[in-house]
Formats: sequence, structure tokens, C-alpha cells
Amino acid sequence: MQYHQGRLIDHVHLRVRDLEKSRVFYQAILSALGRRFTHEGENFFSSDELYVDAAESYVSHLHLAFQAADQDAVQRFYEAGLAHGGREHGAPGERHYHAGYYACFLLDPDGNNIEAVYHGPATRSAHEIVIER
Repeated sequence: MQYHQGRLIDHVHLRVRDLEKSRVFYQAILSALGRRFTHEGENFFSSDELYVDAAESYVSHLHLAFQAADQDAVQRFYEAGLAHGGREHGAPGERHYHAGYYACFLLDPDGNNIEAVYHGPATRSAHEIVIER
């Protein structure tokens, strides 16, 4: 079995109030970034290190930033999120964090602060790592 994962985080687990609303929102914003769900079931979905399921007792609240390949991807992410249940929380544009930091912010259906960020041109050593078990 192969696993395709990123670098530092093993997983981020979001517990959401309405799984179907969240499924529609996350499928749209991930697609805008050229990503897809890597696993999906009746009671959950995941993409790389992100795992989302229905809250049994509490809803998670956090800030989550997705990497974007370029400024156009940030714009697509923003538009897809707004069209699929997200709320505006910071339109696409340069931020003061460092030179070239281009991002947008949305609130997902549960109020999580979801960001897409492009840090400027860079060369990656790999798109992803592959783990075989």
C-alpha cells in the first residue's frame, strides 16, 4: 500500500457540524489548488494530511493555510470557496508578513479560518513523498 504525504504534519483533524456542507466546500477549494480527496467515506473525507469528520460532541476551530502554486491558484481558491459555502475573511492580495506573501482568507461552514498562500517563486525538491507499506 502506498501513502502520499507531505513533510511535517502527520494529520490535521477537523470535526465539523455539517459534514456534507464541509465536503462541498473542501472539495471545491482543494480542486482550485489542483488537489483532490485522497480518501472518502460516508462519515469522513481526507486529502493528504487533512482529515475531516462529523463532530460528535464539539466542532474544531483553527487556522489552516494551504499552499498555492501561484497567485492565480489563490484567486481560484477564493472564488471556489465563496461559491461553495465559504464566507469572505480577507480577499486575495499581498500581505505584510514577508515580501511576496500573497494570500486570501475564508471562513469555512464552521467558522474555521482557511487560507491559501503563495510565497513567491520557489523550487521544490519534490511535489510529495511516497510511503510504501
